[in-house]
Amino acid sequence: MSCPALPAAVGSPGGGPARLPWPPVALYTLHERPPVEAPVLAVHLEGWIDAGSAGSGAMNALLNTLDVAPVASFHVDHLLDQRARRPVLQVVNGVNTALSWPKIQLVTAKDRAGRDLLLLHGPEPDFQWRAFARDVRDLGIDLGVRLVVGLGAFPSPAPHTRPAPIVCAASDADLAKAVGFIPGTQEVACSMQAVLERGFAGAGVPAVGLWARVPHYAAPAPYPAACLALVECLARLGGLDLDVAELKAAAEEHRQQLDLLVATNPEYAALVQRLESDQDGALADEVERFLRGEE
Repeated sequence: MSCPALPAAVGSPGGGPARLPWPPVALYTLHERPPVEAPVLAVHLEGWIDAGSAGSGAMNALLNTLDVAPVASFHVDHLLDQRARRPVLQVVNGVNTALSWPKIQLVTAKDRAGRDLLLLHGPEPDFQWRAFARDVRDLGIDLGVRLVVGLGAFPSPAPHTRPAPIVCAASDADLAKAVGFIPGTQEVACSMQAVLERGFAGAGVPAVGLWARVPHYAAPAPYPAACLALVECLARLGGLDLDVAELKAAAEEHRQQLDLLVATNPEYAALVQRLESDQDGALADEVERFLRGEE
């Protein structure tokens, strides 16, 4: 389904200034309607907080391990500030040979058990957030999406010697409890992923934003353990069978590198020991509250 041309301006009924009808056009081209059955939609849009590149790494792992096919391409000329997200020019021996433009795409894939997934990836839009969220929601509902999962990460006082914890913001209390959450009330600036999650939740589709907690001292570089935690949580929530062998190997290799770094630096060693003690103490408190029958 190709995006129609922008309609001409029309005068208002009261004879006022001409206005464009809203919404003017769809923001995507549908390549082919996939024969999917109750897919899970996983989302990562680059541009917001993503410590350790965990959200992008998790999405890239899915794209690289699954056999994907295009579903829809979004019109980046309507959505992106090209001066902030410039195309990439390839120059070979002084000759410009190729131009690569940023893309926002929806693709489909199947897990190892044949269950359907949809993956929305690319840069976060700069413009038309409401229209983009509306189009993604409507397209997802039309394709029968049963669960929406956002992928992200933030820096946290967590040790690299423990699995990366996951917290969430979910569309209902049961889903939040199934993942884990930060107690209390917070008001934070949000990403397009959160807008999408709210949009799907308003349409009756369960949605959850997964946030891996990346050790703050390791957050500037890629952190495979958080990528692994996100993909494993996605698989658990969606009932999916996903290949995480490469992520596990990368996470183990990276941990060994951090172990060597910590072993040669007494300050880092003391920091990691303190973070381990804090996390183990928090876990013990949770177990004690559980045994007392508390939430």
